[in-house]
Amino acid sequence: MDKVTHLIKLSVGSEGVETLQAWQEMRRAEMPDGLPRHVTRMWPKREAEVLNGGSIFWVIKGVVQCRQRILRLDEVMGQDGIRRCAIVLDPEIVRTTAAPRRPFQGWRYLAPEDAPADLPQDRAADDTLPPELAGALADIGVL
Repeated sequence: MDKVTHLIKLSVGSEGVETLQAWQEMRRAEMPDGLPRHVTRMWPKREAEVLNGGSIFWVIKGVVQCRQRILRLDEVMGQDGIRRCAIVLDPEIVRTTAAPRRPFQGWRYLAPEDAPADLPQDRAADDTLPPELAGALADIGVL
């Protein structure tokens, strides 16, 4: 069986899942394939595992709140001539159970067993809790 690994990344500047989605939708019009992407300096060394069904889990206001499936990794050159990695994402944002995370730089690998579960379909449209409350409830095991 082929191994899968995920990525986890802070969504800096996002106030909630809706603002992440709005920002991505605004930027998608600029992309030739219309797919959202996150450009980073580092290329995942575990590329095969990431592309074997991996997702990027987004930390918003200190809490993992959602994920997007990673479709591919594209090489892009910055205006400074430095090679970068564009993590091309499925436009569907899947809400997850809340999981608190401390701040960190860049992205990190996330093992499948450490990844928060997707919210059940009947809860995906629920009003979201304020991130601080969701984090506190996740800390005590209520969410």
